[in-house]
Amino acid sequence: MNLFLWFLVLLGAVIAAHWGADKLAEPLQKLRKRWGLSEAAAAAFVALATASPEVGTNVASAVAGLQDIGLGNLLGSNIISVPAIVTVSYIASVANAKDNPQVTSQTNSNHSLSDNPQTHALRVKPEALTVQAIPYLLIIALAAILTLPQPWRGLQPIDGWIMLVAYFVYLAQAVMRERQNHQTVEWEKQEIMIAITGILSLCLGAYLTVKATENIVSLLGISQLVGGLFITSTMSIAPEVFATWSVARSGQLTAATTNVIADNTATMTLAFFPLALVSLPVKDLQLYSFNLTFVALLGVIYAAVIHWGAQKYSFELWEVVALNGVYLVYLGIMVFGILNVF
Repeated sequence: MNLFLWFLVLLGAVIAAHWGADKLAEPLQKLRKRWGLSEAAAAAFVALATASPEVGTNVASAVAGLQDIGLGNLLGSNIISVPAIVTVSYIASVANAKDNPQVTSQTNSNHSLSDNPQTHALRVKPEALTVQAIPYLLIIALAAILTLPQPWRGLQPIDGWIMLVAYFVYLAQAVMRERQNHQTVEWEKQEIMIAITGILSLCLGAYLTVKATENIVSLLGISQLVGGLFITSTMSIAPEVFATWSVARSGQLTAATTNVIADNTATMTLAFFPLALVSLPVKDLQLYSFNLTFVALLGVIYAAVIHWGAQKYSFELWEVVALNGVYLVYLGIMVFGILNVF
């Protein structure tokens, strides 16, 4: 099978995995309403579904003995997702302001919004920082402590269990804070059947994602880690971009913007777990540490903009552009400095 056909298989696999995740997200959204979770807390809860394609891909890569694809996907998706999702949320918020500035202003905590994209700000609620961003940074620091020092470098089973516990601590603090009124929800048999179908689609999509990436990197003559970093992760983020646009256009700007951090937190912990269980040494310390550094750096910038930006709990246009600029710097150093493509 040639390169083009394997890319088509990868695209179809990613779409199937995200379709399955969407079908799991709907029951979780009902539980969110039933338990009265805030938008930021709901993002942490629903991330169990939305991050499941990355988790499934890493399970499949661990089972198939292709752990480097999973590790690359873990790191790459956590890097590209932050600028991509924030950018899409910002564009959607500008569109919302132009369509209905009064409603958009009320949705965003009664701050005034300008139709001019140069002065417009994507506003999020304070829990975006306390419930999502800060715990995410702590989890990245924990991952670095567990995998970088020489005596225990790499991913071992004990690391996986520690990260799993860390995720459930994160989830618990998100769910217990900022509680809202409970809502009554109804369950239908059809929803349960669709959720089961979603799980099957997710598993098949995850398996084909790994097999397609394995064949693509073999045909291109690149390492599995690099393939996971740039091919699998980029393809995986595309469905999330469309989903973010839809959520943000509905007026749920905090949910749309914080969902990326919730997803990344789940990826850094739940998707870390299967790779650690089969033990994964760090073969290229420079490549691994550089990418983990940029995972942390983008998380720090995200949190810093929310807390210390020109407008608190907001992203202005120049801040969104700066976030994308950091990603371009990452690409430049990777291509010209570390990988030495030219």
